[in-house]
Amino acid sequence: MLSLLADGPCRIRGLLDSEDVRATAKAVQALGAQLKPDGDDWVLTPPDEITEPVDVLDCGNSGTTIRLMLGILASAPIFSVVTGDGSLRRRPMARVTEPLRKMGAVIDGRCEADRAPLAIRGRTLKAVHHDLKVASAQVKSALLLAGLRGGVAVREPSRSRDHTERLLRRMGANLRYDTEGWLLLLPMDGNLRAVDHDVPGDLSSAAFPLVAGALVPDSEITVRGVGLNPTRSGVIDVLEAMGADLVVEPSANPDAGEPCGDVTVRGSRLVGTQIDGELAVRCLDELPVLAVAAACAEGETSIRGAEELRVKEADRITRVADGLRALGIEVEEHRDGMTISGGRLHGNTVVQAHDDHRLAMAFSVANLMVDGHVEVQGTESVATSYPHFFDDLAGLRA
Repeated sequence: MLSLLADGPCRIRGLLDSEDVRATAKAVQALGAQLKPDGDDWVLTPPDEITEPVDVLDCGNSGTTIRLMLGILASAPIFSVVTGDGSLRRRPMARVTEPLRKMGAVIDGRCEADRAPLAIRGRTLKAVHHDLKVASAQVKSALLLAGLRGGVAVREPSRSRDHTERLLRRMGANLRYDTEGWLLLLPMDGNLRAVDHDVPGDLSSAAFPLVAGALVPDSEITVRGVGLNPTRSGVIDVLEAMGADLVVEPSANPDAGEPCGDVTVRGSRLVGTQIDGELAVRCLDELPVLAVAAACAEGETSIRGAEELRVKEADRITRVADGLRALGIEVEEHRDGMTISGGRLHGNTVVQAHDDHRLAMAFSVANLMVDGHVEVQGTESVATSYPHFFDDLAGLRA
């Protein structure tokens, strides 16, 4: 998406072949970009100007795609309509559309532009200060993309993942924090600078084999070339706090603009811990599988400050709690999290993933630790983020 706004072609290495990435690629192509494979790499050539799409942009199941694309489309001189699958059409969009409207964006859609499909008539936007109530990398990124031409300021209650800021700086944007915590983006005269991208492995996906390796006795698993960005590496901190035998070996990857490295985990005796505040924000997507780790740990684990989980593909707080209870674990649900009493998982039951890829993978990891067998229903959604998950899991078990 950022390379769509660049001043020339770029090469992307390590691009994940998943349904979410494919949906993003199709949307970018519909806006005039050329995207061609070159061996294992992809070469993206942006248009001189974004072109008006002839059809609705279908973002599939990707909340990142639709929300960031809203920022791009709101400030482009075109008319467009964005939508997604049934799950995405149920997810709230006002958290993005309302601040964009404050910048002068013209957006309409279902439920007062809180649900897709959404229609956008792009225009020149004004610079606005946005003081966000909830830390959200998707909202922050959408506002930064909308403010590339006219500038924008964003402040969050805690720092969310900063991949977009790192990429924007590499591509020539002038971004800085002031003394009051405002992230300031100064206006750009031209397009972003074209740079090649070396994409590190996704720590959110790596979290599933890492937790599996920590839980299963006598395991040893190494995940290579994975991103270690401190704004999203909370899963490593939590596993270490739970007593996991875990070693991180950083490596140099200057083309990525992101810290990365290898992570090795061995079967460990885990104990309960507390996950809240900034730590909860830094491991938000990994909390479902960390909840499985907590269910297998000794003692109690408290997860708080994670209300954002309620507006994901499913209400992950309620769905995780329901699934763990079905496995015989005592769970107290809170508005912003849950308290899990570790114990022994019981099998011979059915757990619903509710078409949520992270729930499907989390309970598949839980299946490694049960007495009997767990049937996880609704696992097709795994292809949105980790297409080879079940092959990898089967290989590790073998």
